[in-house]
Amino acid sequence: MTRPDSRSLDSPLASSGGQERARPLAFFFGTRGQTCPYLPNRMEMKIVTDLSGPFAQDIHDELTAAGFRRSHNLVYKPACVGCNACVPVRIPVARFSPGRTMRKTWRRNDDLKATIVSATATLEQYDVFDRYQKRRHHDGGMAAMTFADYRAMVEETPVKTRLIEFRTSENDLVGVALTDWINDGLSGIYKFFDPDLAERSLGTYMILWQINHAAAHGMPFVYLGYWIAGCDKMSYKARFRPLEALTATGWQDLKTD
Repeated sequence: MTRPDSRSLDSPLASSGGQERARPLAFFFGTRGQTCPYLPNRMEMKIVTDLSGPFAQDIHDELTAAGFRRSHNLVYKPACVGCNACVPVRIPVARFSPGRTMRKTWRRNDDLKATIVSATATLEQYDVFDRYQKRRHHDGGMAAMTFADYRAMVEETPVKTRLIEFRTSENDLVGVALTDWINDGLSGIYKFFDPDLAERSLGTYMILWQINHAAAHGMPFVYLGYWIAGCDKMSYKARFRPLEALTATGWQDLKTD
């Protein structure tokens, strides 16, 4: 990672109690360009900052609302030269209305039990994760992740992170959602599921569960990360309507053709 434009910012940021106080916003660094994993013939670069210290949760929450994403102990945002295809998106929970297909998906999985557990990796989870990667994303970098890599992804977090496990009535683990709890909702970090159960549409179901959980607990948003027009891997996000996108003038309803 290069640090061509690192800087430190001291900003008065609102505390959870509504009063402002000065605290350091840490350093931002730029990454070297590498091949974009989403769009052909493009290079990917990011701005990154470390989450550490007593204000890690506050900084993380504020940067999430500003379009950043967390990975391990870092938060990042694309900063690609000549490209702004990565659009931060979130679901406004109070306005969300599932369509007919999503309602069917919800009913199809009403036999599943969801349990919120600590961010602790298990071999049972890894077995589902590994099969999911090798069947769904065999050409991606995550397909080569070992249990140690998976454990780091789950457990290296300085914020309130939980795993949501989805199990059948026979207690078989069929899906897992790695999720951050933030001050205005839930931020979905990663989801994976049993690749042999495609008919359940578990990826969609787990997002619907997060929306329902957020609604039940008065959380206004579910953050889905980045949406990229023309990228099949990201197309599912646009099915959740309304969907808000972060624009130059703030969060606005996403407009697609």
